[in-house]
Amino acid sequence: MTENSTQLVPKKTTVFFAFDNTIATCDVFDNMLLLFSRNDSWIELEKRWKSGRIGSKTCLEGQVRGMDLTKKELDTYLPKIKIDPYFKQLYKFLQAKRIKTVIVSDNFDYIINRVLKINGIKKAKIYANKLDFSKGKVVTDYPFKNKDCQICAHCKTKNLLGNSAKGSTIIYVGDGHSDSCPAKHASIVFAKNHLLKHLKESNLDYMAFHSLKEVFSYLKTKLK
Repeated sequence: MTENSTQLVPKKTTVFFAFDNTIATCDVFDNMLLLFSRNDSWIELEKRWKSGRIGSKTCLEGQVRGMDLTKKELDTYLPKIKIDPYFKQLYKFLQAKRIKTVIVSDNFDYIINRVLKINGIKKAKIYANKLDFSKGKVVTDYPFKNKDCQICAHCKTKNLLGNSAKGSTIIYVGDGHSDSCPAKHASIVFAKNHLLKHLKESNLDYMAFHSLKEVFSYLKTKLK
């Protein structure tokens, strides 16, 4: 994307972040598969999802069922997750500017909330799939699934549009398969990994990034 000299208007700007490989420095759920899966059946599910033969909801449900995971084990694992060292500063900067900031993820709310809390980030607005524990078992739910689309467990596009006023500047920061659709509705897209590849191949505008330091630097120049 070619940068322009236009300053952003805080009250007319909304910033959306993906979580895995964007805020978190790894794919948290994929790491969980390596640690807690009973066998390698999750690999075939992952292959079928990546090839488009199944949607992410079917993939996630199957992978969760294949785990031996307790709440205690998950709570022991999550403090080991590292987040981008610039996210906390960037989030505080956006809050100080009173800019609406939203996290949209195809991961699970319990995981995201725990990781953010451990890193001192409170009251973040999060849209994600639901995960809880009942009688020692993992229970999942997908309240933001689009019944007319089988690709994603969480329709990020719906929550992006639902949290953006008409005529507002939408900034999207992401990296994955589930970011391809919502990114098309954004005014400014910061992309890496799969999302970057997709936007390049689709001849769509983007700004490549490696860490949130680049996003932070850009926004500081546009939000004086």
